[in-house]
Order: sequence, then C-alpha cells, then structure tokens
Amino acid sequence: MADEKKIEGVPKGRLGRMARLAALGLKTGAGAVLARATGNDDGKAVADQAAEVLGNLRGLAAKVGQMASYVDGLVPESKRDAFEASLRVLRAQAPRSSAAAVKRVVEDELGAPLDRLFASFDDEPIASASIGQVHRARLHDDVMGGVEVAVKVQHPGIRKAVESDLANAGILEGMGAMLGSRRFDSKAHLAIIRERFREELDYALEAERLSAFRRLHEGDPTIRVPALVAERSAASVITTELVRGRSFEEAAEADEASRRAWAETLWRFVFKGNLVGGMFNADPHPGNYLFDDEGRITFLDYGCIQVIPEKKRGYARALHRAALVRDEDDFAERVSLLLDAKPGALEVEARAYSRLCFEPLFASPYRITRGYAASLVGAMKTLAMAARKLPDDEIFTMPAEMLFMNRLQFGFYSVLARLDVEVDYAAVERAFLPDD
Repeated sequence: MADEKKIEGVPKGRLGRMARLAALGLKTGAGAVLARATGNDDGKAVADQAAEVLGNLRGLAAKVGQMASYVDGLVPESKRDAFEASLRVLRAQAPRSSAAAVKRVVEDELGAPLDRLFASFDDEPIASASIGQVHRARLHDDVMGGVEVAVKVQHPGIRKAVESDLANAGILEGMGAMLGSRRFDSKAHLAIIRERFREELDYALEAERLSAFRRLHEGDPTIRVPALVAERSAASVITTELVRGRSFEEAAEADEASRRAWAETLWRFVFKGNLVGGMFNADPHPGNYLFDDEGRITFLDYGCIQVIPEKKRGYARALHRAALVRDEDDFAERVSLLLDAKPGALEVEARAYSRLCFEPLFASPYRITRGYAASLVGAMKTLAMAARKLPDDEIFTMPAEMLFMNRLQFGFYSVLARLDVEVDYAAVERAFLPDD
C-alpha cells in the first residue's frame, strides 16, 4: 500500500480503501456495515468503528453506512438502536474536508477568487456527507440581492475514491444485494448502480434535476425545492438559497397533527415525482429533509435520480389506480406488466412482494410501522432466495430502471415509520394522480 494516495484525508486508491474495510473484519466491501452486526453484545463498539471507518472513506462505503443508519431490516433488531445512533453522523456530520481545500475547489470550479464570488463564506461547514459538504455563504448585493446561500462542495479526491469503489466488485455486489438485485441480471444492475453513483458526482446534472423538481412541484405550498444559483454552480459546486428548518429527529418528536401533515407531504413529493414527473429521488435518507410549519418540507439533494421511461410510468400509474380501488386481480396483472414477468413461481412471488409494498394504499388509512418497513427488506430477501432455487427458464430480469425503487421503498417507508402516524395515503394520491 505504499502507493496509496490521499487528498485531504480521503483514501483514493482501491487497495487502501479495501484495507480500511478489512479493519472491520472484511475481505471486501460487500457488507461493510452489516458483517459484524452479530454476536451477544449490543453492537455499539462495532457500530462506532463502522461509523469512523466508513465516514473517513466517504463515497459508496459511507452510503452503505447511511442506509444502515435508518433503513429498518438491514441490521438485526437487537443491534438496531446502536447502529442507528452511531451511523447517523454519516447523514450530515461525516468527517469533513479542510476549509482551505474546499476554497480551492470553489475557486477552481467557478474561476474566480472566493471574495469575488461571495461577500462572505463560512469556514465551518453546516453539513458534511459522503460526497460533499455544505457551507453557509452570502452573495454580493448584485446577485439575487445578496441573500444567504448554501454552497455544496465535493470533497477533494472524492471522484477518485468513488471510482475506486466502483471498481470494487465486493462493494457493488453488496450494494446490489441491499437493493434486491441478487440473481436478477447482476451485470445490467451493476451497470445501473455505477451510472447512478457517477451521476452523483456531477453537480451540473444535479442542478438540472433540482430545477426539474422545482418546476414539477411549483405552486404546492407544502413542498419546497431550494432555488438554484446557477452563476455560482459548476461540476463540483452547487449553490442554492439557504433554507432553515427542523431536523428529522425533531420532526419525529412533534405533535401528531404536524407529523401527519408531513407524512402526507412526503408521500405527495415521492409519488407525484414518480407518476407525474417520471423521476424519483432514490436517496430518501432523513438528512435530506427540513421540516417547517403546516406540513411544509424542504427537500434537499437531487444527486441520485432515476428517470422512469414513459411506458413504465404508464404501467406504474395503472398499478397505483388498481391499488386505490382495491382491485386485487388487476393489481396482480399490472405488476407482471411493470416487471416484464414470465409466468411461473417467480411471478407469483413478485406479485406477493409488490402487494405487500402497496399495503398503505390498499388498507388506507394506514400507519406505517418500523416492523412493516423491516418486513419489506425481509420479503425481498425471501424473494431473492426463492429465485436462486428456480430453473433459469422461470427467471425474468427485473427492469434495470426499477432497481433503485427498492432503495427508495426501503428508505422511504423507514422514514414514514419514524413519524408514526396514521395517514389516508389513498386520498393524498387521488388528489394528484392524472387520468390517462
């Protein structure tokens, strides 16, 4: 490992990153967080070590940790609280890059000295996560009236670090397994994983998608997408208006009426994006939400977006309509169309799994619980195990664009479970679902 290179503390080379994962007792990165979540203790020591190692690695390794910090069912229940508490830091308070390094990135990307770009720029970040960190700044008066802004800057060296992770089959296969892709055309799915995570490094693309979500939800008083400052954004820097609000942990402690209003807003944001906009944000972790009064939520981070082709979007809308009218037979047929399913045992299992995912609509009003959210992860594992026992002529490939839907489903329901409130999700959906 003598050739291992670091920039501002981010290990970049594949061998060096694997060596740090090995410090968690692993040979590859496939299960960096989960591999040692066993034994008789409460898991705190292992969780603390995982948070430190994965936080310093950042990149995909840190994303595995982020998922384990809030997705129910990934970590054994006896260890869940310890892992959630320790790994929560990876969502917004991961190890940070130095102020000097961040300023160099900003100046190089935007092509001017920092004092010409911003009237003020705080050295201390207000958040730091797997790909970048966010600094509070103020524009000069001649740009948007000198408002306060949030400047998200990529960690120096993170591009090389992510590429190292993308070259590590263990990390990719582990991420794929967490998304439910094992046994389902892994080559195509690994390609999708690589594509999505490379896109997270392209802040210019994220700026375009942020603007698309802002247009989609324009006029909705409960959904806020921060305004982009295009003049201060580039491939590794993205600047938006600064928004304040309650954290997810604070929101989960609010009164029942507030929690219900926020749950309705979350459902509308996600499924209007899917069914009307043809895109979904596949990184629903709690650090990406800021909660305000009267059900309003500000949605941050548009780096991991999966586009849904129009044909599949039509199938998905029909699937949701079948659930809204509680037509079990039509729902089952729509599942098969959406998944390009072959007749056989796997189709039966896939229909059953999809039906479980849609229980909040079929049984609306519905209270999403942590046990229910965890059951989805367990059911996906059961589905994957069943697939491994079937002959090849009964196996069908889950459409590649559906892969990240599992990440959304697991994470989104885990978020709603922590709000712990009964909601008429069917009524929320009927208000925006278009007639085809």
